[in-house]
Amino acid sequence: MKRPLAAAAAVFSAVALLMSGCGSDSLSSSGASGSASSDTSIPAVEADQALHDSLPDAIKQAGVIEVGVDPTYKPNEYMDGTTVVGMNVEIFDAVAARLGVKNNWNPAAFDSILAGVQAQKYEVGSSSFTITPARLETLTFVEYLNVGTQWATLAGNPGEVDPKNPCGKTIAYQTGTTQEEEITATQETCGSNPISTLSYQGQDEVNNALMIGKADAMLADYPITQNAIQTSDGKMEALGEQYGAAPYGFTMVKDNTQLAEAISKALDDLKSEGVYDAILDKYGVSGAAVDAFPVNPQVS
Repeated sequence: MKRPLAAAAAVFSAVALLMSGCGSDSLSSSGASGSASSDTSIPAVEADQALHDSLPDAIKQAGVIEVGVDPTYKPNEYMDGTTVVGMNVEIFDAVAARLGVKNNWNPAAFDSILAGVQAQKYEVGSSSFTITPARLETLTFVEYLNVGTQWATLAGNPGEVDPKNPCGKTIAYQTGTTQEEEITATQETCGSNPISTLSYQGQDEVNNALMIGKADAMLADYPITQNAIQTSDGKMEALGEQYGAAPYGFTMVKDNTQLAEAISKALDDLKSEGVYDAILDKYGVSGAAVDAFPVNPQVS
């Protein structure tokens, strides 16, 4: 929810055939940028000529979608060596495969990506963005998941944090996220006993702040909190259940409905062919699945 690193990109073997006018070709994965997952339990993705033809001309000519991502939000998007990987990466790589193009993943600070999309530095932002009314005022989104927030603390909650009343505690979160907005709003109720806030550019820094006891608690999106707990060797625990589920969206410049509709239709195809649900099952977050992929959904 998220520095310039070099993201590796792999070319689909079938893209050249598609671009030269051939029909749908199998775009089964290589596991790198621009491909569907290499997990054998995930069905292969085939390019669709009609969807490819519906793309904006610039993307059709380049054969590439430039994607802004903050790869510090494991398991959604993170680095494996020099390659951006993760659940959201696999979903959007499968979308690109269906569209007959590839993705070029551009790592960047989370709070710079939306501005980068608006400036057309990136054609798509894919970094666990929650769709909010404020964001819909300036950007176009395609919904693809429904995810809530969850708190975590050190095992046993030594800081005695109450997530409903964190005033006086030290709380860590990632800069520019909806969790930052939540803490900022809560801060206004704390009066003379304010929250001590620790805002970090990367989720890995947030997790570390809690692990070393610098923070009393952290909050992040449910899959991220769960992953942090599961990889903490028992040092972290959840503080309550997830709450406030809201849609994630792939984002693009305002009113770019041509690209948005193509992405939405590709997601519909991935859902009907079992690819979408197989990816979520792989990461253990099937509860975040949605049945439809609307452009600019109504949110509150």
